[in-house]
Amino acid sequence: MTDAPGELRRSLGLADAVVIGLGSMIGAGIFAALAPAARAAGSGLLLGLAVAAAVAYCNATSSARLAARYPSSGGTYVYGRERLGEFWGYLAGWCFVVGKTASCAAMALTVGVYAWPGHAHAVAVAAVVALTAVNYRGVQKSALATRAIVSIVLAVLAAVVVAAFTSGPTDATRLEFDSGLPLTGVLQAAGLLFFAFAGFARIATLGEEVRDPARTIPRAIPLALGITLLVYAVVVVAALSVLGPQGLSEATAPLSGVVRAAGVGWLEPVVRVGAVVAALGSLLALILGVSRTTLAMARDRHLPHTLAVVHPRFAVPHRASVAVGFVVAVAAATADLRAAIGFSSFGVLLYYAVANAAAWTLTAAEGRPVRLVPVVGLLGCLILACTLPTASVLSGVAVVVLGAAIYTARRNFATRSAATGRSR
Repeated sequence: MTDAPGELRRSLGLADAVVIGLGSMIGAGIFAALAPAARAAGSGLLLGLAVAAAVAYCNATSSARLAARYPSSGGTYVYGRERLGEFWGYLAGWCFVVGKTASCAAMALTVGVYAWPGHAHAVAVAAVVALTAVNYRGVQKSALATRAIVSIVLAVLAAVVVAAFTSGPTDATRLEFDSGLPLTGVLQAAGLLFFAFAGFARIATLGEEVRDPARTIPRAIPLALGITLLVYAVVVVAALSVLGPQGLSEATAPLSGVVRAAGVGWLEPVVRVGAVVAALGSLLALILGVSRTTLAMARDRHLPHTLAVVHPRFAVPHRASVAVGFVVAVAAATADLRAAIGFSSFGVLLYYAVANAAAWTLTAAEGRPVRLVPVVGLLGCLILACTLPTASVLSGVAVVVLGAAIYTARRNFATRSAATGRSR
């Protein structure tokens, strides 16, 4: 049963929404993003984390106010369409689906790299198939699985932090800033670390499945973001205290390097398992969110309308879920991990830029945020997107242009068809 024909069931409470947000954020990013961020920022890594958190807070606030106003599947695709016009909503949805599909592939490949490095692509495809099946069974099944995954990952991160702070190599002077911090390096680190924060939008994209969304979503998003920031800050401080900026930048598996340097090498297999579980949690939540935005775009015929179907028993967009799973499986079988992460970050930052622009148009009666929030969020997203690696920026721009061209061609075709019909 659903709330109405063709609609999704409102079955998620506050705890479920927070857990899904945590599962989206506290994932493989914390296991993988620290090293490249440290290479970019050096001793300014904590500053990069603070910048990423500030931009994420603005984005989260804007998204929460918009989600309370428009509690339906699709997230910023819906907000952009309603507040800025059809094109901007379409562009946000396009950036989200394409960027987050790349994120799904990156998370699946992370599972493969940690679980069975010699067969990473095969393991990645198997993970996508398994988690697509979980999502097919219903959002409550996904929420329960995410709750278990988050618990395991938090336990592993806690073990790493305790090992770091109780070991001999820990040195608080490694947290000190060097003179002449590179601004561009700090911003690039923020862009890389933002990849690990971006999951809070998953709560907004599930707006049609949340009970009392006007109350639940504005509470769930900042709660999930605050918990994630606290966890990340503690982990970054622990890693820097043991390895220092240079050692952290050279680590291929940063948290494994922390436990080795701390003299508790027996914990390394546990950290490896934690990375696999974290990546699975992120992948589960990502597939969940992308399928809902696909559903919303299919309803408006920006994607094939056959995907706009809700399963009569499981109350999920089952065709959209299967389609997303298929595309992600193909990408996971062929993509490069680093390229997928950079490409994803660019698309996601543009997605949130549209969200902040839409939030600016809210009136006081509609619950608009403080005016400075969407301004800082919009500028922050655009600046961080421009500081990403050049290849990521160029490929991202190319895909955005392609999306705009498809939209224009579709509109022109519809206009010509309508004109032909009238002439008859």
